[in-house]
Amino acid sequence: MVRVGDAFHDQFLFGGHYARADDDLERVAELGIQTLRYPVSWERICPDGDLAHCDWDWIDARMAKMRALSIRPIVGLVHHGGGPRTTSLIDPAFPEKLALFAAQVARRYPWVTDWTPVNEPLTTARFSGMYGHWYPHGTDSGTFARCLLNELRGTVLAMRAIRERIPGARLIQTEDMGRTYSAHALAHQAAFENERRWLSFDLLSGRLNEESRLWQHLMGDGVPEAGLRWFSDDPCPPDIIGLNHYLTSERFLDERLERYPEQTHGGNGRDRYADVEAVRVLAEGCAGAAELLREAWDRYGLPLAITEAHLGCTREEQMRWLTDVWNDARRARTEAGVDVRAVTVWSLFGAMDWDSLLTLPRNSYEPGVFDARGQVDSTVRPRPTALAAVCRALTRKQAPNHPVLDSPGWWRRPERLLYPAYSLAGNDKNSNGPQGLRRQRELREARPLLITGAGGMLGEALVRACTLRGLSFVALQGRADGNIADAQVVERLLDRHHPWAVVNAAGYVNVAAAEAEAFECFRSNVKGPALLARACAHRRLSLMAFSSAMVFNGWKTSAPHGESDETRPVGVYARSKAQMEKMVLQEMPGALIIRSSALFGPWDTDNFLTHALRTLAQGRQVPAACDEYLTPAYLPDFADCVLDLLIDGETGIWHLGQGDMGPSRGREPVSRREIIRRAAEMAEMAGFIERRDVGQLLCTVPFTEIEPRGLLYCSVLGSERSLPLLPPLDLALRDYVHRGADLWKVVAVENPWWETSFELSNTLVQS
Repeated sequence: MVRVGDAFHDQFLFGGHYARADDDLERVAELGIQTLRYPVSWERICPDGDLAHCDWDWIDARMAKMRALSIRPIVGLVHHGGGPRTTSLIDPAFPEKLALFAAQVARRYPWVTDWTPVNEPLTTARFSGMYGHWYPHGTDSGTFARCLLNELRGTVLAMRAIRERIPGARLIQTEDMGRTYSAHALAHQAAFENERRWLSFDLLSGRLNEESRLWQHLMGDGVPEAGLRWFSDDPCPPDIIGLNHYLTSERFLDERLERYPEQTHGGNGRDRYADVEAVRVLAEGCAGAAELLREAWDRYGLPLAITEAHLGCTREEQMRWLTDVWNDARRARTEAGVDVRAVTVWSLFGAMDWDSLLTLPRNSYEPGVFDARGQVDSTVRPRPTALAAVCRALTRKQAPNHPVLDSPGWWRRPERLLYPAYSLAGNDKNSNGPQGLRRQRELREARPLLITGAGGMLGEALVRACTLRGLSFVALQGRADGNIADAQVVERLLDRHHPWAVVNAAGYVNVAAAEAEAFECFRSNVKGPALLARACAHRRLSLMAFSSAMVFNGWKTSAPHGESDETRPVGVYARSKAQMEKMVLQEMPGALIIRSSALFGPWDTDNFLTHALRTLAQGRQVPAACDEYLTPAYLPDFADCVLDLLIDGETGIWHLGQGDMGPSRGREPVSRREIIRRAAEMAEMAGFIERRDVGQLLCTVPFTEIEPRGLLYCSVLGSERSLPLLPPLDLALRDYVHRGADLWKVVAVENPWWETSFELSNTLVQS
């Protein structure tokens, strides 16, 4: 639990663990995990600091459950927090108060052998006492020093109290462990930060003495000499040193400020410099986990573990990062003789708002081994991601074998460099360059995704996403590259490209014209996908296809449509999509089918939103329905999400859409007029958006069998399978406005969509 101001941010609450804790623990056990870092949080159990009135019921049940499942907990007491409201990291009595709480926990669970009283004390002291992010929001080195010494003294006293009741209790002390690199002029600052990163372990181990630069530095920050000698006189070295490893932990300092954005600029009171992620600037790349483990082993000679290994990014990059860290740990043990005991898959159920260090409540969720987004007050089981398969393989001492692992992570690809590359080679003023243990693992030739219909709006979005994510792919633009409605052509394509999965973004999309071209519509939308499904099923390949909200025709006007709702298609296009779903799942029950409604992106010109903003830019009125509600999908978000689902091995029909954040964190539909209004406001665009109802706009629809009422909710999709996988609509609109401004900066608008008839709108908004 982290305190920001007067608010405590509880990850168990954000992720819904309170509602389904026993089920979560069973799922952990099913992965083969036998040891679990688990908080017995001081702030949660004793929120008022009164040890006589603690609430143990919930945690008692969880500890008993772990014991029944043969899961050995590593109990944490303070994780980036500062205790209950009655204390803080700068309270002189904090250490003694923590020790009293630790004694109660040990008395309650005398069978627990592994303890982490305070997680990452140095990092927490920096964020709470030096950078001002967390309570008590200090912004000076003196407050930092007080926080750190209190945390470490509390750790020692807590372990003494625990060992009085559990003599064999082990201290597993964690710390974020990176490294700092620098340009020539800042080698002194890099050397200081590289020495300071060991401070928690040095103090606990009694290594820090008056000959150390940091000894004098801490005394200069107001720490009395007696406070430092307290550690050296009676050391409490960790039994296992836990290194938490993140890409952002390795930093690069550069005095050439003009090379970097202003938000990276800072200093030490004497020098001004930029502080950026080393992976974004170092030509050689970062040290990596193997070398950091070797450094810690050479310094302390104590058993080690990677106690956090997480990356907030796309699914395949999470998988690549975990396997890279695992392989680095094995290499450190086998090649350098480092006593590495474990790699911790952190965090199993994801994390909320850590991209802002919990300072901005944006509901920004990063999935982990399980995707538990939006599961507050829900008993729905979190969805295992592809990381679960990686974790299961590693616990069984098997090599993960997902095809996406055959490509390197972004931290090892050229596009990782955001700034002019800096090489440390031959720089005798900076000895902090990567050393001998850093080596890339050998990769096999990556099997590709086969993307059909890559020339269309959706296909282009998928190609862009695969390119950014380092996913190998083959893009078929159209029939000239291969007609998927021909069985022999399909077989030849699969033989030639040998994909691990097929993504079918091809199809007939002109809703109005389909009424006169039914044969061609069904040929493209039904026969082709069915042939692909048959061939993929025979070869045991994954397949993803795309359908439309039009299969419902808005018959369920009281609520969004769920995946299991009866389809009632009206019109040739809608019937072709409904038939496609039936045929594909009949040929291949394990296929993945994505339904969506209105799609819009920052690079395509043919969507309702771009047309509307173009017209407003010319000072013209835009008529828009105020009673037609949508759950649209922003193409960059949509493409990433469907690729994640494909990589996760999901099957069946899924609904994806974006809207407003609902009371239960669902997505509430928004009217077409409101979507246009919000985008125009974000673009600082003046203009009049005329209120219309659907009946007025349908006067020119060429297929009269669709009643006006039937379209009111035809594009509203809900989901029974998952709470929202896409970000809220406003975040998508902001990104669209930022990235797509050139789309509507045109001289004139010819044939606006509402003048050429409503059929164009229907054509453009369907997937």
